[in-house]
Amino acid sequence: MFTCSMPREIDLNHLGRPGVICAFEVDGLVVDPGPESCLQTLLEGLQTDLRALLLTHIHLDHAGATGALVRSHPDLTVYVHERGAPHLADPSRLLESAARLYGDDMDRLWGETLPVPEERIHVLTGGETVEGMRVAYTPGHASHHVSYFHQDAGDVYVGDMAGVRAPGHDFTIAPTPPPDIDVDAWLTSVDEIDAFGAGAVCMTHFGRHEDAALQLDRVRGSLRERAPRARDMTAEEFAEWSEAQVRDAVGRETAEVLIQAAPPDQLGLGLRRYWDKKASREEKA
Repeated sequence: MFTCSMPREIDLNHLGRPGVICAFEVDGLVVDPGPESCLQTLLEGLQTDLRALLLTHIHLDHAGATGALVRSHPDLTVYVHERGAPHLADPSRLLESAARLYGDDMDRLWGETLPVPEERIHVLTGGETVEGMRVAYTPGHASHHVSYFHQDAGDVYVGDMAGVRAPGHDFTIAPTPPPDIDVDAWLTSVDEIDAFGAGAVCMTHFGRHEDAALQLDRVRGSLRERAPRARDMTAEEFAEWSEAQVRDAVGRETAEVLIQAAPPDQLGLGLRRYWDKKASREEKA
């Protein structure tokens, strides 16, 4: 029998700044443990024995600590979408891709990314119920993204699919880094998340918010505003516009939180790639 305890937010204080990356602990589960660079903070924040990790996707800010946690907790079960699972077992291609964005900053930002033994990986496709959570396949931010609905508690764990917002503010940014942003799929996935009828949305960036339907509307609005701008601007122009929008919308400290969680120079690159791939598909059709 599964209980419906309230999730605990564990602020991982990424790079010493609160409000950037949040892990959730509920009933011996951790949803998105964060990067290995924040592992000690996560371990100090846990209040129950850890039995499983539920990964929304394998980006390093969400799942980089997974291998290190399995090394120290060898009986852990790790839930991940089937498209992400091979990159947990062998993270070499994931790290190569991330290094194109972060270069020499990889270690400072994310720490060490260790492989996860295949026998500890439980592969998801969407539609399952695991650990008391209903799983939905929700691509858009990443092709391997899933969301978890805790029906008894009425909470939905959405990774990056509901956007990025800072504690105490509702201004929302759709995080759109390369390599596999798909705006059309994202909007469809948001509708699927909305259909759960969750009362609260649990966001890695940042926290649990009891305005789930409104938050999903905010990320829809951000995508619909940002995607055409990225099509019509250079990546540099988009980054300048994006940063200016953030700084105009919130105060200085909050802006730094949002910029760290969703770096403006990456957001246009992901959307530009989306438009280029879409144009290529249309030419071939």
